[in-house]
This record gives sequence, structure tokens and C-alpha cells, in this order.
Amino acid sequence: MRLSGILPEDAPDPRVELAERLKLMPVPVMGLVSQPSLEDTDSVGLTYSQGARGYSEMTASVTYTLWRNPLDRSDPINLADLDEQTRRSIETVPPWPRPAWLVEYVERLRYPQLMESVRTTWHRERSERSSVRNVLLEHVNHILMNQFRRELGLGNPWDQPPSTSTGLMTNDQATVLVDGLEVPAVEVGTSPFVYGIGAGLPDGGTVTAVLPRAELSFIQIQFMTRR
Repeated sequence: MRLSGILPEDAPDPRVELAERLKLMPVPVMGLVSQPSLEDTDSVGLTYSQGARGYSEMTASVTYTLWRNPLDRSDPINLADLDEQTRRSIETVPPWPRPAWLVEYVERLRYPQLMESVRTTWHRERSERSSVRNVLLEHVNHILMNQFRRELGLGNPWDQPPSTSTGLMTNDQATVLVDGLEVPAVEVGTSPFVYGIGAGLPDGGTVTAVLPRAELSFIQIQFMTRR
């Protein structure tokens, strides 16, 4: 969610429009199974490509708030590791009224966000690019490039290498639960920063999850169709 300028107090919640746009997805949008440590706040992004025949591919990305101690949300262990500038921007209250959804969004930034951690990807035509392995590696690369730049020693975006996931080993013999059924999966378990897993869906889509290794002990990795 990118916001700029001063929003009136009655500005509409952008998640409402996003929910309508998600209806464009030809396949159901997937997420992780409901669990106390993850809060699904309907923060879902949609990207797509299209041509003369209409949409050629779509990707829905789900973001979660992580609660390391869901039984006591006031526990400091739940707080994100924020730099001073970010912390000040969150704590600064402007002198004008803000929409309730914006206040909620800003407050949520105090806690770890698993940004775009689960993706549902659809391709009109099957190809090597649409294979589970390649869709997963693309997701892994996106998360590494956008969320682990400091750990990877990357500077400005234009200085980045072509792909930080190059050379990562994939395991094609994994399995994962999708809507309660165990299905074949591909996993990336060799990155020191993230763990990734993906599986094909019965309707032709692909579901992938890329999660920070530091938080894996708090997360149950099983997929389900979102409501």
C-alpha cells in the first residue's frame, strides 16, 4: 500500500477496491492456513500482464502481520526491529484527522510484516517459465531483492545483480498440504535468509510462499483457499 499527500477523514479504504480487482483472478487466491501467529488483514496486491488476447498472467500477493506471542499482543517480542526514522514517522500524529483504516495501517507497521509472502500465480499458457520451480524462484528473488538488500550487501537498485536466487538449489521431492490434501511441491531450502515452497494447483495456478528463516518457528506452512 503506497499512500501520499493528505487524505480526508472519509477517504475510502483501498482494500475494498483491491478486493474487487481480485475477482479478475481466473483461479482462487491462496493463503496460509489460519493460525494464531498470522493475521490476514486483507493486504493483497494484484499484478498482471495483458495483450491482444486479454490477460496473459496474474499474480495475487498476500501480506501477513506476524505475532510471535499471539496470546499477549502487548509483549515486546511482537515488535518489529525498526530504525529510528521509521519509528518516529509511526509515532508522529499529524494535526488533521485521518481515516480509521489509515490509523490502523500505520499502527500495524510497529509489528513484523510478512510482505507478499504468499503468491497465487496464473499463466494463460503453460511454458517453462510457468513451471512451479521457476515461479517459486521468481518469488524468492523478489523477496530477497526487496527485503534483504542489506543482508545481501546490495546498494542502489541499479547496482543489483540479475538474480540473487541464481545458484539456489531446489528440491523437487517435497510435499505440502493444500486445502488439507498432501500434494507434490518444490522447495528452496538453501538460502540463509528465506525458505520457499510452491505447488501446482488443480485449476492450473501455482501457489508459492517465501518466508524469513528467522520467523519460521512461528509459522505453520500449509496452504488453504482464502475466504
